Amino acid sequence: MRFEDLPLHPDVLDALDAMGFENATPIQEKAIPVILQGKDFLGIAQTGTGKTAAFLLPIIDRILDTEDNRKTKALIVVPTRELALQIDQAVEGFGYYARVTSLAIYGGGSATDFSREKKALTDGADIIIATPGRFLSHLTLGYVDLSELQCLILDEADRMLDMGFLGDIMRIAEKCKKERQTLLFSATMPDRIETLARDLQRDPQVVKLALSKPAEKIKQGAYVLFDHQKDEVLVQLLLDRNVSSGIVFTSRKRTVSQITRVLKKAGIKCERISSDSDQSEREEVMLGFRQRKFPILVATDVVSRGIDIDNIELVVNYDVPPNEEDYVHRIGRTARADREGEGVTLVNPDDQRRFGRIEKLIEREVPKLSLPSKIGTGPDYNPGKGGARNDSADRFKRGNKRASNSNRSNQGRNDSSREKKHGNKSFNRKNGKPGRSQ
Repeated sequence: MRFEDLPLHPDVLDALDAMGFENATPIQEKAIPVILQGKDFLGIAQTGTGKTAAFLLPIIDRILDTEDNRKTKALIVVPTRELALQIDQAVEGFGYYARVTSLAIYGGGSATDFSREKKALTDGADIIIATPGRFLSHLTLGYVDLSELQCLILDEADRMLDMGFLGDIMRIAEKCKKERQTLLFSATMPDRIETLARDLQRDPQVVKLALSKPAEKIKQGAYVLFDHQKDEVLVQLLLDRNVSSGIVFTSRKRTVSQITRVLKKAGIKCERISSDSDQSEREEVMLGFRQRKFPILVATDVVSRGIDIDNIELVVNYDVPPNEEDYVHRIGRTARADREGEGVTLVNPDDQRRFGRIEKLIEREVPKLSLPSKIGTGPDYNPGKGGARNDSADRFKRGNKRASNSNRSNQGRNDSSREKKHGNKSFNRKNGKPGRSQ
């Protein structure tokens, strides 16, 4: 469906035309008419399908039909500052001819930033885009006026629940007028999202599209290897691909710095970003990555959701994501807007079982790539085996069995005790924290 066939305000259509947008995506086609009617909406669609425009366009349209009284009409709650900034920029684009005002509010700034946000909230803005904790800090101080709020939007709602924001979300919702419209957008549909919808929405229109499946144009692959082979494989992969824009994801903040050092030592230009980075650093790095000042961004999952950067050619998972849905979000940074892209995952023995669950979720086996000959051979791929944790347990059992045999062979109580003690020591050193994954 073309945007001009949707009942959108002419000023919104002019902005879309100026930006070169002609055809609505499936989630936009289904969401926009419902939201324009003032109904509650629950949209479930994978990353990169255009959810942001699906709620911004009709919200801007409705604001144009409202009296300009400098009071907030729409509140958009998001999990990260990067997403808040991106949506704020999208409002500027979609509302260029509509003269709709917006304000992004997020944590990590200075006291001066907080004061600037307070003044802007007091003066008023049509649309506020905010992270939960920061907005709640302003809200509890009593100067935020939500008396004219028409719409509450929760974007990346599943991610916010994963991050522990449920309490903040409910407290914010309690401060909003009951007659509001409530929109929920999510990439997945866990039970907690259904519960949240029941608590916050009234008879919502529910649309589920392509739940938890990577885009068809993402070429997926995996290297099955040992931990000590990861850095060399990663460097070789990036050198061979010679990508102009790619992201390397890792689940651990401390690994971000390690990967960055390895890549720079190999002559690969890169920068890093994680939740430990301060606000100004994160903004500077993201701007530099968008402007192609360096080709590779090393990051945690802080940029795995909702961040729209054009033409990312390659996504590498340095480790297997913590849960199956995160895999979809990570590789979903590439092949956006119907483009092609590639997602490669490095799978060590401990992560094989988890990667097997990912393959089950996406209903396909990810091709296993051959390791470069100079790196040597890797482990066999056997996701049902249970990883290195079971291997070490087997070694423990074998150690106990050897100790028992020593007793039966009358080799002396002390010898057998030392054998058993050695077996236990090996097990404990390998599994100091049972269940910890890489």
